[in-house]
Amino acid sequence: MEKTLFERYGGFSTVSKIVLDLYDRLLDDDDVGPFFDEIDMARIVDHQTKFVSALMGGPASYTDDQIAKMHAHLAIEPLHFDRLEEILRATLSDHGVAAEDIEAITGAFAARRPLVEKAP
Repeated sequence: MEKTLFERYGGFSTVSKIVLDLYDRLLDDDDVGPFFDEIDMARIVDHQTKFVSALMGGPASYTDDQIAKMHAHLAIEPLHFDRLEEILRATLSDHGVAAEDIEAITGAFAARRPLVEKAP
């Protein structure tokens, strides 16, 4: 049986390192950083670690309704989603994730775009 990306890359240990690095980068970004100004970072990193794990075939999961509800109060525009995806790609690459696996992960991420994005 073929391993999931989550298993191949080392499980929660690796994903948590990727997510911590991702949030360091997001917080420094002028476009998406402000979304995290008043956020409990420990909580968001925990949720995002589970979410990225799920995108990689790991044990955690979020329903479309949960994702939509968590982001309903945010004015996430196409620019913001594009920037977050760009930063996610760079972070995954810097952590040694293969190009085809980055495509799989960001494809799963992009599939949720309609759940969080608002028209400008």
